[in-house]
Amino acid sequence: MHFDQIPKRVVSLVPSITELAADLGFEVIGKTKFCVHPNHLEAAINVGGTKNVKADLIKKLGPDLILVNKEENTKSTVEELIDVGFPVFISDVSSIDQSLELIKKLGAIGGLDSRAEDLAEKISAGMASIPLIKPRPRALYLIWQDPYMAAGLDTYISDLMDHLSIDNVLSAWGERGLRYPEITKDQIAELKPDLILLSSEPYPFKETHRHTISSALHIPTLLVDGECFSWYGSRQAKSINYLKEFSRLLRK
Repeated sequence: MHFDQIPKRVVSLVPSITELAADLGFEVIGKTKFCVHPNHLEAAINVGGTKNVKADLIKKLGPDLILVNKEENTKSTVEELIDVGFPVFISDVSSIDQSLELIKKLGAIGGLDSRAEDLAEKISAGMASIPLIKPRPRALYLIWQDPYMAAGLDTYISDLMDHLSIDNVLSAWGERGLRYPEITKDQIAELKPDLILLSSEPYPFKETHRHTISSALHIPTLLVDGECFSWYGSRQAKSINYLKEFSRLLRK
């Protein structure tokens, strides 16, 4: 991606990347309503949601760069912004290694290489310090209810689970278990996971959901912090202590 000058003013349409851009040193002038971190971005204009972006508002802001994601944002929105002529950086992250590459790429684009390298090294060291879960459990990670949806194999969540020494039970589904498939209670029972993880986002699972699912399926069920399991970028560094405690909780 070529720029006549180093881009500084950005609009980010991805919550985790909004936090990363701000922490690296970009000026975030526009964000989605789901971009809750960091909390000092009150001046950034709300340009809608990740799926229903206000393209006209973005055009008025005139950013140097727009940050989007293949998973989070719609193809039509990205194409519209590109057609207008704005530089658009499209990320696609489904592993820890890819998240580290994203950090370095954004650092290079913004002339913030040193900060990016330091952050990537901090995350790598932090991830390496997390104790592995033993024995290795088979788990299902739910992100949605009505219908139930789970994190499949080709996702950052699943790669993080593997890093923690957790097998994603959807590996039994093969190609059908990629990305975010719908799943029924009967199918969950057939898969026989050792553990069900209920994410705090995008669906806000609560204790009542945990109790209902655990009682119905007779499978141990835990609530987990969705930001720590699904956000990449600088949130990874801030999630290390949580993931360490989570891993210790499951070690036997």
